[in-house]
Formats: sequence, C-alpha cells, structure tokens
Amino acid sequence: MPIPERVTPPSVPPRVLTVAGSDSGGGAGIQADLKTMLAFGVHGMSVLTAVTAQNSLGVHGAWELPVEAVRAQYRAVVDDIGVQAVKTGMLSSAELVAAVAELLAGTDAPVVVDPVGVSKHGDPLLAASALDGVRTRLLPAATVATPNLDEVAQLTGVQVEDETGLRRAAGAVLEFGPRWALIKGGHLPGDAVDLLTDGAEEHWLRAPRHDNRHTHGTGCTYASAIASGLARGQCVVEAVRAAKEYVTGAIAHGFPLGAGIGPVDHGWRFS
Repeated sequence: MPIPERVTPPSVPPRVLTVAGSDSGGGAGIQADLKTMLAFGVHGMSVLTAVTAQNSLGVHGAWELPVEAVRAQYRAVVDDIGVQAVKTGMLSSAELVAAVAELLAGTDAPVVVDPVGVSKHGDPLLAASALDGVRTRLLPAATVATPNLDEVAQLTGVQVEDETGLRRAAGAVLEFGPRWALIKGGHLPGDAVDLLTDGAEEHWLRAPRHDNRHTHGTGCTYASAIASGLARGQCVVEAVRAAKEYVTGAIAHGFPLGAGIGPVDHGWRFS
C-alpha cells in the first residue's frame, strides 16, 4: 500500500486589520485597504465603521454603524484570528473614536492612524465633536499617524504653505502622542514630499509628481501599505519607504471611472 505523501500545511500570512468606512465606489476606505493588503501579501481583515454611498463625484450619503457593532467585529477578529498590525480610517463620531481607541489600547500590535477628516471631494467625514477624541485618545495609540495637510490644520491649526512648514506640522502632531508622524505634503506644489519623524530623527520622502487627477484613495492606500509593512516585521522607516514607493506607482497608474475622480491602481505591480 503506498505511503501517503506528507502534506506541508500552508504558511499563515501576516494579518492586518482595518477599522474604517466602506466606499461603494471601491476606490477608498475598506475596499482600498483590502486591495493594498493583498498587494503586500498580507491577510486583510475589516471592521466596518460606516457605510457610504460614494462614487467618482463624491459622497452622497453616510450611515454610521452602532458602537456595539464595531466593538463586536473587532473582538471577533482579534480574539480568534489575531493581528500583527491595525490601521484606522474613517471614524465619524466621538463615540466611535472613543470605542476604537479603547480597543486599540488593549491590542498588542502596531497601529497606523489615518485621521480621516474629509473625502477627496471635500465631503466631511469626521464630526467636529470627534476632534478632541482624535487628539487625546486616538493619536496617543498610534505607532504612526498619517495626516495630510488639511487634517493637520483641522487637528492642530497649523497651516502648511511650503516644505518648511512640514517640520512645524509634525511637531504639532507629535505633541498629541503618536510615536511617529508622517506629514503628507502631496498638496504642496513641486515634488510629492512627505516628512516622517519621531521628533529625534527625520526622513524626507520625495517622489515625482504625476500629472494624473485620478488619485481617489491615496491616503487609505498609503496608511494600509505602512500597516502591511509593519505586520511583515519591517521597522517604521522601512515600512513607510516601501509604502511611499507603492502609492507613488498606484497614483501614476490611476485610471478614470465615472464622470469624476478615478481611483489609484492598487494592482499596478501585477499589470
């Protein structure tokens, strides 16, 4: 009788959890997060915080999930499957911010906080009453905080007009307690330059600016790429550099959908 072949059990990929809202158009939010995680070879999992009716022209409606639903999703994943990194995105209310911050405090994994304030089209995604909670509860839980310049202004009041202002913005964000701040200068003229710092060391990340208006989902993609790198065991600097390279390529390959702003291409490395 033949001896059965020994089957090697498949290896388990690193696991990354996104806590964010849904984008029905597929370009940002949970959808962008999971696509990015797949591109980085990690297993993406999700906690849905809100449902949006969204397309290339903007956000046409948003419905927040109850706090108990968010907490139940989080506990179900973390207690059974476990996580090597967590990424947060759209947390629309003070109650959700407080609940997620509490959950993060009890999770032994690096956290990437993308403090989503407005959509690519300028639609508000964070209540004014939630800002204090982001400052005092969410940002202190972050391994890396990844605000863009609009979010920096919303959280700190610092207005950045040129590269020299990125350092001042980073200092203001670091005062709220994240270990690292990544200030994204994509809205500035010239090269797309970001500043990563922990207050002691600085890393300037530059990339050519691509003449492509289809950039929907850039922030979600960048933060998820960082979380994926951290889950794979990279240090913060390595993870951010790899994420910058990936999101730059995704922007370069962004494509038109609908009548407005199309998404970045999460699968650009495979085409």
